[in-house]
Amino acid sequence: MARFQNAVSMMCVDFINLKSALDCFRDKGVSYLHIDIMDGHYVPNFTLGPDFCEKLSGYSPIPLDIHLMIENVDAFIPSFARVPGSLLSFHPDATYHPLRTIELIRNAGCRPGIAIDPSMSIETVKPLIADVDFVLVMTVSPGYAGQKIIPRTLDKIVELKSWLAGNGLVRPIEIDGNVSWVNLPQMIRLGGDIFVTGTSSVFQKGLGLEEALDRVNGIFAENEGDQA
Repeated sequence: MARFQNAVSMMCVDFINLKSALDCFRDKGVSYLHIDIMDGHYVPNFTLGPDFCEKLSGYSPIPLDIHLMIENVDAFIPSFARVPGSLLSFHPDATYHPLRTIELIRNAGCRPGIAIDPSMSIETVKPLIADVDFVLVMTVSPGYAGQKIIPRTLDKIVELKSWLAGNGLVRPIEIDGNVSWVNLPQMIRLGGDIFVTGTSSVFQKGLGLEEALDRVNGIFAENEGDQA
């Protein structure tokens, strides 16, 4: 498994040319297909659904990374856990009993993760971290692509990395939000492992998809030994 992992944002993909994009992702070693699920309640936007996730999995061998930005999380886990082994993250503030939600995800055959909103501190989620497989740090407010980074969210990566090491835990840190050509190297050095690439990098206007993916892979290679 690659040291750093690229989770391309399927919210940003060109749906008219989806098949060729998926083939390109496979050929360029993309690690995950990141699928944002929005319900118009937890965030003011609507995006993708469980049937889309299944269709992707039916065609592409790349694992799914499903990010639930929804309310009533527990009721929808069966729908979004149809592809065994998928990463499945949720926002703990969107459910009354997050430990139960984690258990539901794991029992459904997926790998549970928690997503930390920019307004939420690392301290508030520490009791959950030992029970999940990964932690997603939001560096923008959830809901829309193309947002500017919230600079203070980068401090959470360092804080989380330090806390994990101090408690003998190994959990990949996923970073979601303005993973740009400028921000990606810094996010790597601060301690990120999985990076959700969207409109500020892989799907940047005027840049070919193959060229953009090669550029991400090049940044990964250049920073292989520089992580905090």
